Amino acid sequence: MSGIPQNSVPINNNELIVTNGNNNCPHSVLSDEELKLLAKLEEQNRIIETDVKALNSLQSNSGHSRRSSDTSQVSEISQMNSESNDQDLSNGRDVWQIWGQLINDWNNQSKKNKTLQELVRKGIPHHLRGMVWQLLCNAPNCSVRDQYSDFLRQSSVCEKVIKRDIARTYPEHDFFKEKGSPGQEGLFNVMKAYSIHDSEVGYCQGSAFLVGVLLLNMPEEDAFAVFTCLMQDYRLREMYKPTMAELGLCIYQLECMVQELLPELYMHFQSQNYHTSMYASSWFLTLFTSCLPLHIAYRVLDLFLYDGIEMIFRISIAILLLCKEDLLRLDMEGLLRYFQKEMPSKCETDPDYLVNLCVQVKYDQKKMKKLAKDYQTVKAKEQEELVELRRLRTENRLLRQRIENLEHESAELADKLIQGQVCRAQEAEDNFVIKRELAAIRQQELEAKNELE
Repeated sequence: MSGIPQNSVPINNNELIVTNGNNNCPHSVLSDEELKLLAKLEEQNRIIETDVKALNSLQSNSGHSRRSSDTSQVSEISQMNSESNDQDLSNGRDVWQIWGQLINDWNNQSKKNKTLQELVRKGIPHHLRGMVWQLLCNAPNCSVRDQYSDFLRQSSVCEKVIKRDIARTYPEHDFFKEKGSPGQEGLFNVMKAYSIHDSEVGYCQGSAFLVGVLLLNMPEEDAFAVFTCLMQDYRLREMYKPTMAELGLCIYQLECMVQELLPELYMHFQSQNYHTSMYASSWFLTLFTSCLPLHIAYRVLDLFLYDGIEMIFRISIAILLLCKEDLLRLDMEGLLRYFQKEMPSKCETDPDYLVNLCVQVKYDQKKMKKLAKDYQTVKAKEQEELVELRRLRTENRLLRQRIENLEHESAELADKLIQGQVCRAQEAEDNFVIKRELAAIRQQELEAKNELE
């Protein structure tokens, strides 16, 4: 995808309005026939993606590059899927119709709606994703949306850092790779606007990846509104604060989950001195947008916007389950390289399986709350110990200063003592000389008297 896709907004129970994210095109109403056509096109795209993913899987198993293409293999895979295409297209049309009904009647929907949950877990249709994301996080009602243009006219203390990091955000993606491109300008604008809106957080490295994914699915102003909602309502703001206290809590909770659900892998990580923060920090900070291929990152955001932060824990465990056998064979260096290089392609093999696996992961809300309390207790104890440590360090510093002063005084006294001893020795020597001279004079006096007599 080299540009911003189209986005939709609801108007009534039977129609959808589609708007373009890049320009101000007039609104067009989609009839039921056109909606069915869009569903068919979407399903055809999905089938093509399925073929390509299956081909990549075959190539990886045979030792070839994932980027190479083999038309004969594509034809074989397509033939295998051709029998189910008609049924898939019918299901695709049904899914689009259901999504249309849900969107048009969104104000009457509840997040506890099982139909909505199942649809989100199967993946939001690409051309509806930007709009559904906004609805899931209630971005249309975001109070700061209307201030976006005002923020752009102001200056931010974070501008230099934001500009430096923009070039590192999806550098190989057509929408972002060119300097001064719409993608880079959009990234800068949204990050700058948020740094002005929330000066306490300002700009946090890594958040640009999340904003980049939003910009690929909606215009700047909408991306700003969604990002603001994510920060305020989905625990991300606490994650991005300078202390990153929330990130520490999430890492602690995930480590406890790994210890309980994957004890063998946990022990292996411990034996290699491979800490949870070494692989999971970016997962929480960027919601996997910097770690996984974009089409999987979209699925992650689908789940996150519906279920919240618990889905990041579930997906983390699912990835570790998926890669467990590989990870158990690796040392520290291999683990570092695996999570960076091989894990994304492993997840790309079957995204639906990964999502189904994460949904099945055991997640106990009560236990997570207890872990949060335990963490706070541990941190409070650490804080007390830190205060005590600082007090002891202060006392130690004062004692060191006192010792240094005493040593200085001792050195001065030693110098004085040595000088006194030298002086006394010199006086004794002078006294000896004087006595000797006096004896000589007395001898001379005695001799003089004898001569006079």
